[in-house]
Amino acid sequence: MPNFSILLPPAEGKQEGGNPFAPDMFDYRTSNTFNYFHLLNPERRQLIDHLHGVINGGKADLEALFNVKGENLEKAIAANLGIYKAPLMSALDRYSPGVMYQAMDFPGLPTGAQRRLLEEGIIFSGMFGLLRPDDLIPDYKLKMDANLPGIGKLSAYWRDAVSKQLNKTISGRFVWNFLPSIHEEAWTNEVTYAAMVRVKFFKRVRKSDELQPVTHGVKPLRGKLVNFIVKETVENLEPLIEWKHPDGYRWDESLSSWDEDSRTHELVMIKRG
Repeated sequence: MPNFSILLPPAEGKQEGGNPFAPDMFDYRTSNTFNYFHLLNPERRQLIDHLHGVINGGKADLEALFNVKGENLEKAIAANLGIYKAPLMSALDRYSPGVMYQAMDFPGLPTGAQRRLLEEGIIFSGMFGLLRPDDLIPDYKLKMDANLPGIGKLSAYWRDAVSKQLNKTISGRFVWNFLPSIHEEAWTNEVTYAAMVRVKFFKRVRKSDELQPVTHGVKPLRGKLVNFIVKETVENLEPLIEWKHPDGYRWDESLSSWDEDSRTHELVMIKRG
């Protein structure tokens, strides 16, 4: 059995639609097969009910809340108001328009690697807290850094419940952490894991030999690394020694670091320009 976990952000762009006959993710009477973190249901219901009240109250700045305008704002409002009755699809399919998820290439993975991604992936969500990639979810629009009137920043709202579930789930495991800072703010890290890895990508400028951090286009780089992790069941750093990223990056051990207190590897991957 694999002993790694992969912490992932959601995607901003989401696939619409779904299966109207899928099991209700909020119904305690149905199977929890597609609702792995079902213990978060009370917090999910409370958040959604409060959000509905804010939308229907007519006083909140919904453009600021959802960070969209015009037709996109109308779609966000409709999706959020319809959450309880909306058709469902897996989180992996829902987030499939995202560039990181496209780069993971789930359809192209061998069956075993697909299973490892579904079972070992953990997605942070502003609306639902934590999700497995095969959890069934409706369409929605709410970021983890949104400031919801009456509740405040969602990362703070989720912190206690998410931390309790996550720290238990990743206990003793080798954790690949691809979370942006806004999602990490929803987690009080109690260092229950055996080791954690964060990855940074750099390009080395040929003329000056200077290292430049990759800030644009980093999501697909991470997605292709996830593809490798689940294909090769990467539970330590050894498989990275000889591995070359599809975009030409290699692990530079001399520039990477290990922090004993947080049990965290800061991995540096470099591409020569």
